[in-house]
Parts: sequence; structure tokens; C-alpha cells
Amino acid sequence: MILGLIGGGGSILTVPVFVYLLYINPVTATAYSLFVVGVSALVGALRNIQKGLVDFRTAIVFSIPAFIAVYITRKFIVPAIPETLFSIGEYTVSKNVGIMLFFAIIMLVASFSMIRSNGKKDLQVEKVGFNYPLIFIEGFVVGILTGIVGAGGGFLIIPALVLLAKLPMKKAVATSLLIIAIKSLIGFIGDIETMEIDWEFLLFFTGTSVAGIFIGVWLNKFIDGKKLKKGFGWFVLLMGIYIIFKEFSS
Repeated sequence: MILGLIGGGGSILTVPVFVYLLYINPVTATAYSLFVVGVSALVGALRNIQKGLVDFRTAIVFSIPAFIAVYITRKFIVPAIPETLFSIGEYTVSKNVGIMLFFAIIMLVASFSMIRSNGKKDLQVEKVGFNYPLIFIEGFVVGILTGIVGAGGGFLIIPALVLLAKLPMKKAVATSLLIIAIKSLIGFIGDIETMEIDWEFLLFFTGTSVAGIFIGVWLNKFIDGKKLKKGFGWFVLLMGIYIIFKEFSS
């Protein structure tokens, strides 16, 4: 519903829901989140393709380093992280705690991005330009972050598309959904090869999420999504602080 209402941000709730409400292991939760995020973003991307808002050239240029990075991260890096990261006195930081703390930091960054969003008018750009080296680096970094925390990373992708590919804001938002779908679903392939997937649960949860998108899009006719975005940003901020507090106190 959040994704349908404000056009992004909803995926950042999937990991906390899996971990704290459904008691799923954080590593598995980030894998499941990739699938939910990928399918949800794909639904949004298909709607935007029908409207002619997706820039396929930009999506391909950004997606290649991103999906390579996210696949490598899920297939090799995440399984290779030791179960005990480090110890401070009697306090030991495990792999699961480390992933959730890193996720909380990403939530804090995302929340600031949403809170500071001031609904600027669409940027009009006459000609799309490409800074290939920076787009490649940005795509690779976003892919690694997505692989670790299982979130889409739209708050990182959209500014990159506006600044580095010179896309107007509407096209940047639409194109980012296709990029998120591609890299998330390809990253999930790395998990299929390394862990057991509860497909019945995952498909049910994903189907419910997709239904929520359409409900959110319908509600968007009556509720101003831009106003909701800032409020949701504050909610994400509090959730990030809660995760940090919970992980350090457990």
C-alpha cells in the first residue's frame, strides 16, 4: 500500500516485518525481501512502461553492474560472513545482529531522504546524457547494499539517474522501478542456490504485497502521497532507531 501511495519506500519495511513479527532469520529475511521487492517493483515498472515513462537505455546501463554486484553479494559474500563479527568486552556482535544494524543505518539514510523531500517540480532536461564511469560505480555500490540488506535502494538510485543520466524526475522514478526489479530478482537467484526457500509462504506474502500496491494506487486518488511521504520518513526514522536499540539490548 505504501509503495502504491508514495511510489517507493515500502520495501524497506519487509525485513523488519519478517524478522520482528514473523521471527525469520535476518539472512533469510533479506533473501525473501529481495523477491518481494523485485516482484512489487516489476508490477510498478510494467505500469510505467505502459505510460512510456521508462528509459530502457538508462535502465540497462545502470542494471548491469547492479545485478552483477547483488548476485555476487548474495551468492558469495553473505554466506562467507562469519557468524561472529567481533567482540567488545563481553558483548559479541553476531552476523545476524550486524546485518540488522547495517539495515538500520540504511533505514536512517532513507528516512532523511524522504523527510527532506520537498516535492520540487519535475526537472525538464532537453537531452539525456550519461556519465558512464559514475553510473557503473553507483550501480555496483547500490547492488552490494541491496544484496546485504534486501531493500530496493530507490532513494539512492533516483538521485543517481537525475544527476548522472540527466533524466527528468518522473522518468527517474519510473526507470528506478525497472532497475530495482531486475537487480533484486537476479540477486534472489543467488539465494535459491544457497538456501532453502519456503515458496508457499513467500508467494502468499508477495501476492498480498502486490494486492496492496493496487489498493495504494486507488487510495492515492483520495490521499496526497507527497504529504504522506514525509510522515512515512519519520516512521522509518523511528523504526531504524528501534532496530538499533533492540539489537544492542538483546
